[in-house]
Amino acid sequence: MSAIAAARATATVTTAVDDADFDGRYRRRKRRYRLVVYTARILIVAALLGAWQGLSGPVIDPFWVSSPQAIWERLSEWTRDGTLAANAQATLLAMAIGLMLGSAAGIVTGFLLGRVRFLGDVLNPFIIAMNSLPKLALAPLFILWFGIGLQAKVVMTALVCFFLVFYNTFAGARDADAELLGVVTVLGANGRQRLMKVILPHTMSWILTGFRLAVPYSLLGAVVSEITASNEGLGHLLKTSANTFDTAGTFAAIAVLVVVALLLNIAVTRAESLSSRWK
Repeated sequence: MSAIAAARATATVTTAVDDADFDGRYRRRKRRYRLVVYTARILIVAALLGAWQGLSGPVIDPFWVSSPQAIWERLSEWTRDGTLAANAQATLLAMAIGLMLGSAAGIVTGFLLGRVRFLGDVLNPFIIAMNSLPKLALAPLFILWFGIGLQAKVVMTALVCFFLVFYNTFAGARDADAELLGVVTVLGANGRQRLMKVILPHTMSWILTGFRLAVPYSLLGAVVSEITASNEGLGHLLKTSANTFDTAGTFAAIAVLVVVALLLNIAVTRAESLSSRWK
């Protein structure tokens, strides 16, 4: 018996060592693959910037396409005199406030209409009509009502984010497992327990999906509002550069927006990973 036990213990240790070795090889391969992907991305960007710099001037008039060097100089100028920081802060502030307000309103409204079926069925055509209306068409009204400052941008951003979060929350609230609700009801759960133990946890994953979709669109809403009419923000900087035929400034503003969008995407991806781990 002792020999059999020893053999089993040895086999268990060997299996554990093999699993650990496999995990180590898998992680190393994954790191190498990630390094190759990042290197390829950097090389592609470097090649594109190099070709752009080489073609600007000898082949293409810089008035139309500017050049990476001119764009870098304009960004450096904006950084030194505070233009970039002030306008980026204005855009990010409007984006953050609009995202929070629009998401909160979307969660509350979506959950309410999702759980109260009669109310949802009555108001559904009006929600669809409002969502089908191009948001840009409302910009003149927002400017008339709220001016060209922060309020108009916040309202536009909140409206864009509202429908993304609303529809996901609405679907999640209506998609709660009826069979599971029946089971917990038979087990003696009251309305509050069904809400806290079944409906809300199920809806939460839908809410997180809607919020992840709303984050990049919040930047779009703020920038579109600034382009339409505003006296500050990255959209205003982009519009001013384009109106004065400042090609380098126009591309510089676009480059900043691309960087902000990439950072938002990284933050959203990280948040999604954390939420999936929690789930």
